[in-house]
Amino acid sequence: MSTATVTSKGQVTIPADVRRALQIESGDQLFFMVEGERGVLVPTHRQSIMAFQGILRVTAPYPSHQEIRETIRHQRGEAMSQEDAQ
Repeated sequence: MSTATVTSKGQVTIPADVRRALQIESGDQLFFMVEGERGVLVPTHRQSIMAFQGILRVTAPYPSHQEIRETIRHQRGEAMSQEDAQ
């Protein structure tokens, strides 16, 4: 277990063994969370957006552009007819 001291500006040097274990490098960003009385540090390693491809399971087919346009037209038509009725 490693320790570090917080400076008057709130800065901390992350011990080398912790940086190695978490693969934290110069320029990496860190995400801080508070869980109860604990602080949790999570490195947000820079990744290409393509690294996230396929991470979410598809539960329904994606509608085509034509289907999206038709849905919007239908919703706008309903909204306009309700406005006319008032």
